[in-house]
Amino acid sequence: MFFGVLLIITWLVLLLRYPAKALPVSLAALAGLGLVALWVVWSDNREARQLAQLELRISYAPGQCPADRPLQLKLHNGNDVPLTELRWRLAAYAPGDTINLADNVYTAPRYRGPGELQAGGVWDDCLPVPPLRPGYRPQTLEFRAEYLQGSFSD
Repeated sequence: MFFGVLLIITWLVLLLRYPAKALPVSLAALAGLGLVALWVVWSDNREARQLAQLELRISYAPGQCPADRPLQLKLHNGNDVPLTELRWRLAAYAPGDTINLADNVYTAPRYRGPGELQAGGVWDDCLPVPPLRPGYRPQTLEFRAEYLQGSFSD
């Protein structure tokens, strides 16, 4: 932090003392910084659009899944590019409620998608139930994937 403050003060002194030389360099640096910021915003928006095109459904299905992993997941990649990595947190809600009943503690399972899912591809898997707050049963809850993070191949 100290180094950043010192750098800004030095830049201001040079700009005031030698404006003819420091101003063009400052404008070029500002333009470069602006281009980098535009590229980051564009990339972030593109990733958000791609994540929005994923269809991820999670249901409690002990009949179709093993007893230690009773949540059935169906993932459809609606993008035109392959999905290379996907991570998320699982949330549990009572029907019609907005309070997350899953305890997202350090020991909670980490959820990851397939290594690579082609464009238009479907992936099925069974997941373990996250730790729930006392008094709630998984049969009565709705499960949702939240905080999706992923990457797509270009």
